[in-house]
Amino acid sequence: MRAVVQRVAFARVSVVGEVVGSCGKGLLVYAGAHRDDTVDNATRLADRIVGLRIFPDQDGKMNLNLAAVDDGGPRANVLAVSNFTLFGDVSQRRPSFSAAAPYAQGEQLFQRLVESMLKLGARVETGVFGADMQVEALADGPVTLVIDC
Repeated sequence: MRAVVQRVAFARVSVVGEVVGSCGKGLLVYAGAHRDDTVDNATRLADRIVGLRIFPDQDGKMNLNLAAVDDGGPRANVLAVSNFTLFGDVSQRRPSFSAAAPYAQGEQLFQRLVESMLKLGARVETGVFGADMQVEALADGPVTLVIDC
């Protein structure tokens, strides 16, 4: 699996003009599954995301993980958005997405990723798998990382 993880002040995702998921200070995660991925990949990716030490400590160094921004409030600290285009091959002008997992497999792996992040203590909201989504975010830093598992 692959994730593009961005530290954000806030993020929200809408489908047909309706906000379906949002987070406050935390992480915006775009996640995609490769056709060869398994549930182990999703579980490992969740561990890597939740454990990332990319939030500033008292000295301003990126040294704290997601737990440091969890104020126990009602807002999620992770907004996870499925994105099969992360496995797009752009060696030609028209991208090919043949390396991306088929719909049912991708949905299963995305759900496992979300469940695993929840088990690790993250408060997670999501978009709608397979939908045409609009994502708004205020990048913090900016800090943006690509993680492959």
